Order: sequence, then structure tokens, then C-alpha cells
Amino acid sequence: MMKRRRLPALAALVFIGSFMPGAHAHATASTHIWAPSTDVQAFGLWHVTSDMYLPIGKDAAGNHIPTVTNIGVTVGVLPMKMFNMEIGLDHKSGFGPLDGYPMYGNAKMGIPENAFGSFSPAMAVGVFDVGTKSDQTDYNVVYGKIAKTFSAGEMSLGRFSAGYFAGNERLLLDGSGGKDNSGLLTAWERTMTEVSDRLWICLEYMGSGSAYGSFNIGASWKFAGNVSMIGGYSMFNNDDLVNTTTLQVDIDI
Repeated sequence: MMKRRRLPALAALVFIGSFMPGAHAHATASTHIWAPSTDVQAFGLWHVTSDMYLPIGKDAAGNHIPTVTNIGVTVGVLPMKMFNMEIGLDHKSGFGPLDGYPMYGNAKMGIPENAFGSFSPAMAVGVFDVGTKSDQTDYNVVYGKIAKTFSAGEMSLGRFSAGYFAGNERLLLDGSGGKDNSGLLTAWERTMTEVSDRLWICLEYMGSGSAYGSFNIGASWKFAGNVSMIGGYSMFNNDDLVNTTTLQVDIDI
């Protein structure tokens, strides 16, 4: 049986840039590659995402793992500059019996970077993977995170993020079945303006030995102002879980 792996903050699996002056390629709000970011959708902006998670190889029992798919929508709901909020809903499939309860909610509140001066970081708190079946899909992962962009002269060093999360202790378990429902959130991201301001890369880590815990690498290409595609690779902290590639298309409306 597949462990409850990769039920992510997938209303947004995508990318949020760290920018040099004049850079335009940032990804959509909500997440980096896998874990939540400090970015929040702008008021009235709808974000639609279609994601595929493709396992590489077989699980510890020698079984092929099915592809997981997600179709999600997120929208900004506060008409404010200094304080933002988004809500979202995802339909996920590929989890066997859990596909009978495919809907997952998420929400986030945040303050953008530099809102209170050039030294103020971005800050956000939120919840994701709020499922509809008690102790089966209600992962209810709550988190807080801060982020700050740094530079050396005219060169961007990228944006660095750090935070912490905790979820349902009955569902977030390690490889031995023990409670492992909390951990660190860290990320580094940068728009590669030396190549193109459409290209963004990210390194990211989510702690714990649960199905969320992983080290992730990825890149995004922005085809238009409101359309981007992302490719990523996730290496799980739990060796019993199968590493996964990610392919995602995002559209803002």
C-alpha cells in the first residue's frame, strides 16, 4: 500500500521569484516547488494550476506507484497593499481509496517584503491540505514563514526563506509509523537574469520523515506574463518513499 505521500500544498506548487531590479519572471503565489512560500495572490487574481507528480521507480515493496494529478484554483481576496490573503481549493487523484475524498482546501495571510521599509521581510501564516475525511485526508498543515531578498552590490544573491510547520499527528508519520508531524521549512530562489528574466530556479527543504519531508530542486520558465511551466524533482527524507518528478502548468486570470 502506498503511504500517504505527497499530499502537498498543491494549490500552488509553483514558484515565486527572488528578483534583481527589472526582473519579471516570478512564479505564481502560494508555494515554491513543494512547500508554501510567503507570497500571496493579489486581490481578484485567479490562479489555475494543473500538476502531475511522476514517481521514479518502485516503492520499498516493489510496487509501481501511480501518477498523482492535481487541478487547483487560488484567488486573492483582500484589496490591500500591506496585508494580503488568498484562499484555494484542489482536486487531487492517484491516492487509491482516498480518491473518494478528492477536495482539499488552503488559505494564507501575508505581508509582502519591504512593506515597512527596505529591511522588513515578507511574512506569512497559513494552512493547506485541509481534507474532508476525518483522519484520512485532513492533514491540516499549519505553517509560518519569513523571507528576505539579499544582494551584493548590483548582483542579486536570491531570496532566502525559513519557517516551521505542523500537521495532523495521526497522519504525518515516519517510516516506522511514529508521529513525525512537524519540521523546518527552508528555501533559496533566484531569477536567473544573466540567462533570461523568464527563468527561475529554486532549492527547497521541508523537514520531518513524513510524506511531506523532502529536498526539492526545480526551475520555471515564464512563457507569457500569466503563463508558466515548472519542472522539479523531489527526494524524500523517508527512504521508503519513491522520489518524484513534477510537471506543472500555471495560468493567472
